[in-house]
Parts: sequence; structure tokens; C-alpha cells
Amino acid sequence: MQLSLIIPMYNESKIIAQTALTLSEYMQAHFDSYEILFSDDGSTDGCGDIVRNLSLPCVRVTGYSQNHGKGCAVRHAVLEAEGDLIMFTDADLAYGSDVIRRVYDFYCEESKAQALHMVIGSRNLGKDGYENYSALRKRMSKIYIRLLCLVGGFWLSDCQCGCKAFAKDAAHDIFRRCKVDGFAFDFEAILWADRLGYRIAELPVKVMNHRESKVRLLRDTFKMLRDLRRIRKDIKKASCK
Repeated sequence: MQLSLIIPMYNESKIIAQTALTLSEYMQAHFDSYEILFSDDGSTDGCGDIVRNLSLPCVRVTGYSQNHGKGCAVRHAVLEAEGDLIMFTDADLAYGSDVIRRVYDFYCEESKAQALHMVIGSRNLGKDGYENYSALRKRMSKIYIRLLCLVGGFWLSDCQCGCKAFAKDAAHDIFRRCKVDGFAFDFEAILWADRLGYRIAELPVKVMNHRESKVRLLRDTFKMLRDLRRIRKDIKKASCK
């Protein structure tokens, strides 16, 4: 079974070469069939060329010239991905490399009993999920997630974790319907998965590498709440054909 690994990136020139080298080495050691797609969200610092110039096997850069947002970068790459399982994680490898194989094995094992369509990493399922967060940021993150899930009507423990995977057919079915370009794209994908009857499971993950979030807590929270209400309304009215 082939795995497509997607790395959305926007002006990540300081870290992207190391990320690409780390992932290439890891994937070669742990998978017989894979592809890594770096999805360039209109970067202006040449990070796409940095990856291209490494000429790594089974690695390609996709994307577009104008910045639109992480959701657009993920969606663009998902619809190009060819793997049987399509996964995305962050450019800083916040959850490490080993999480890739853990997600893959979890998906394969869970699918033996019943078809599984979406795997969501969760920092809230294990005691060490937020180990590298400060106490304040851990508390704020948990409140933020609970608030958004309450408004969204989710049962999931961590809808905002930047580590998710989809069965290929489900991924293409979900993301061809998605329209959100910004950070609320996770909610849209989850709501569509639920609306379309896809089975979702969570897997405990741990923050391994920590850097400052690009989410501006107060401004982005209110924007996310507005987006979430609109997304719920739009998906409820939309046709599933």
C-alpha cells in the first residue's frame, strides 16, 4: 500500500531542507512505496526551490504562486496525491517522524475489522501529548479546542492537531468539496467526513518539536468561530452527490 505524505509550507526556508532530508531518510527506511509532496502556499523565500534542488527520490513540490492559506495548500496536494493512504503533517515535524509509521500501522490494523477512512492525531488522548508545551499554552490550547468543538458539535478530542490521514477515495471525495483556505479547513474536512458517513478514529500523538504557533489566539479564534458556523450551515444545505 502506497503512502502519500503531504507537507504544506509557507516561507519555511530556514527549516525545509532539514525537514526534506529527515523525511526522505525516514520514508526510505520504513516504506517500500511512498511519495512526499511539499505543497508550496505561494512562498516568497524560495523554499520550493530548496526542496527541488535536493533531488530526493519520491519527493516532489507542488503548489501555486499566490498565498492562500494552509487549507488551500493541503487541499491542492491531496487532490494530486496518488497513495492509498494520504497523510499530512506540519513542516516543522512537530510530532516527529515516527508518527508517520504509527498512523500507517494504525490505519492498516483498524481497517481489518471495519473500513477506516480518517485518522486524526490527538494530543489529548495521552498524558504526554502536550509535554513540550508551557502550562499556560497547554491550558489555552485545551480551552480553545473545547470551545471550537462545542460550537462545531464534534465528539473528537483534538480536531486541530496538524497530523491527519485519509483513505484515498475518502480524501478525494472530501477535499473536492472543501472550500476553506485558512486554519478552519480541519473543521470543514471533519464535518464533510461525518456528513458523508466516513468512519473516523483518533490516535494519541505527542508534541516532539515545538515552535510558536502561527495562530493569533484572540483574532483567529473569533474568525474560526464565524467560519465554523458558516461551514456547518453550508455543509448542512449542500448535496452529497
